[in-house]
Amino acid sequence: MADLRAESEPLLSRARGGRGRDCPAGSAACRSVRGGPGARSRRDLCFDQAAVFIEDAIQYRSINHRMDARSMGLYRLYYSNVSQWILSFTIFLILFLAFIETPSSLTSTADVRYRSAPWDPPCGLTESVEVLCLLVFAADVSVKSYLVGWAQFRMNLWLLAYLGVLVVSLMDWIVSLSLVCQEPLRIRRLLRPFFLMQNSSLMKKTLKCIRSSLPEMASVLLLLVVHLCVFTVFGMLLFAGEKQGDGQDRERLMYFHNLPEALTSLLVLLTTANNPDVMTPAYSKNRAYAIFFIVFTLIGSLFLMNLLTAIIYNQFRGYLMKSFQTSLFRRRLGARAAYEVLSSMIAEGEAHPQEVGVKPQDFLQVLQKVQLDNSHKQTIMEKVRSYGGDLLSADEFQKLFNEFDKRVIKEPPPRPEYLSPFLQSAQFFFSHRYFDYLGNLIALGNLLSISVFLVVDADVLPEDRDDFVLGILNCVFVLYYLLELLLKVFALGLPGYLAYSSNVFDALLTIVLLVLEISTLAVYRFPHPGWKPEMLGLLSLWDMARLVNMLIVFRFLRIIPSMKLMAVVASTILDLIRNMRAFGGILVVVYYIFAIMGINLFRGVIVAPGNGSLAPDNSSATCGSFEQLEYWANNFDDFAAALITLWNVMVVNNWQVFLDAYRRYSGPWSKIYFVLWWLVSSVIWVNLFLALILENFLHKWDRCSHLQSLAGDSDTTYQGRVELLFRDVLEEPAEEELMEKLSHHPHLPLCR
Repeated sequence: MADLRAESEPLLSRARGGRGRDCPAGSAACRSVRGGPGARSRRDLCFDQAAVFIEDAIQYRSINHRMDARSMGLYRLYYSNVSQWILSFTIFLILFLAFIETPSSLTSTADVRYRSAPWDPPCGLTESVEVLCLLVFAADVSVKSYLVGWAQFRMNLWLLAYLGVLVVSLMDWIVSLSLVCQEPLRIRRLLRPFFLMQNSSLMKKTLKCIRSSLPEMASVLLLLVVHLCVFTVFGMLLFAGEKQGDGQDRERLMYFHNLPEALTSLLVLLTTANNPDVMTPAYSKNRAYAIFFIVFTLIGSLFLMNLLTAIIYNQFRGYLMKSFQTSLFRRRLGARAAYEVLSSMIAEGEAHPQEVGVKPQDFLQVLQKVQLDNSHKQTIMEKVRSYGGDLLSADEFQKLFNEFDKRVIKEPPPRPEYLSPFLQSAQFFFSHRYFDYLGNLIALGNLLSISVFLVVDADVLPEDRDDFVLGILNCVFVLYYLLELLLKVFALGLPGYLAYSSNVFDALLTIVLLVLEISTLAVYRFPHPGWKPEMLGLLSLWDMARLVNMLIVFRFLRIIPSMKLMAVVASTILDLIRNMRAFGGILVVVYYIFAIMGINLFRGVIVAPGNGSLAPDNSSATCGSFEQLEYWANNFDDFAAALITLWNVMVVNNWQVFLDAYRRYSGPWSKIYFVLWWLVSSVIWVNLFLALILENFLHKWDRCSHLQSLAGDSDTTYQGRVELLFRDVLEEPAEEELMEKLSHHPHLPLCR
């Protein structure tokens, strides 16, 4: 009973001489007791609390959750790799259902002319999977609600929305079963992306930044609307032709026939998708008409659209930096909470009452409980041991958390030692960077030879080609790559060779190339003049040679680390791929919602000619129209087809064709859907993606330039996490802010 009572009392209550009010007499301190099982239990509890706080700090999580022993066990189980994997798989599964459930995407083509009848799953099949996913989400929101407590749950809008979405989804699921899956609209399909958003704190931050940036975006968008309206009215007045058949009249009939058509034509011109088509009829009559279109494009495309990009970048960067400032505060708060827990464990009599700090051995014991990779653990343990036996101050404790962000550079394994002077010289040569340069030169020569043969044989049919020379060259280059691999293994040793990712990349490609080359020689024998054997096995000679050449082209990527600027660009791209979960997740959400909306609005609208469709045959269709270009696969008849159609519209190349086709097949109001999609995807999201690329590249470039003037680059190399983009400009939170926040912890009050 004493242990349970101790858990329910404040664990961070320790009077700090002269720095604030004293703690009540009944407050329990998380400190050592001279003996007994109660002291050991309380000490273990403090270690667990400190470990949880440290994990919260590493992951930038909030510390406002229950901190008793049972709740911490549930908390750590919830954030374990297995639990998070199950939750992520459940989110993927419920989103993937859109490809299987009616209308199913399980057909070989989306073209309405050739598509076979899709497979429709029986009622209850996908619904059974869906309800299992909803039950997992119900358990998820229940655990989260319990851990944060009722008071925090009522103030957390995301958790309240989570519960609301679950209730609506379950009600809609019941309606589906009641109607034997024949309901015209499933509301819950539009709500599924919410499960993806609520599971990512970084995605929530990004969404909040986008929402905060909308007022500034709206001001420029309003200018664009005014710009479009003014030039639309002016264009309709300018191209009001009086004579039939002249260029002015053709311009009016084709692009300025009425107000909606004129507005659409200029909106598409804003994206330059219909330039110079929209100008050609009037320009053919009089050169002066070009001034109208040039002025419109200069103001709209080159000025206002670029101004919108600049505003989005500036505003989004500012809000994103504020968001990461909050993340930094969370890290410092979690670290300070762990410090307070561990510093309160100093036993009376072991240190002077005025001494405040954390014992290094206590921190090392806590570190063993933290979920962290071994390489970072070893680095931090070495850092702690460097302080000796002295107590760690608050500043020293906070600085340890900088080690979590550093990229740990492992020392390569020792090289083999050879006694022979000749072997030692050979080892020095084959491990030197000049040997890598030679390999890059050979790879460049291989690529150039392939390019030459592609140009020479461009107009020659595959059955008429003589692949004798190319086959010989492929054999020679593959043998060199194999020899290079063996020589590097000789110089570095197998562990040392595999310690470099570039060598692993080279080795994998070399092995695949060798297997393909041996297979080619086994099936077709050694190359000789007129080498054109017939099809044997699964692949023809040309297919196998083409596969080998494609892999050789990939092997040429080994030169990237050798060029500074190219290496910075490549590392920026890799960092973007690693950090694109938030931005890519928001794009998935937007695509998913618009695809479901498109299916509900336009499913079955596009019908192939001859099947009761009003669409003309390809021979009689207008040049440049949906029918003449054979865009039949761009429809909303299933989820996969809808995604591809939305992608093609986002690229805005020929998107006026989609606007015109869906206007004719479904009505003029369809333009609102496509214009909204253009605004969300091409204008807002693409510009946000551009802002992320710029910030990531500038951060990488500035840091790379700065490191050139420093010694010991490996000590200042940080991981490419998106939270570290503004590391150098973020302000460290004051100690008073941290202690004030800790004193209001809902489940672990700090008495100061």
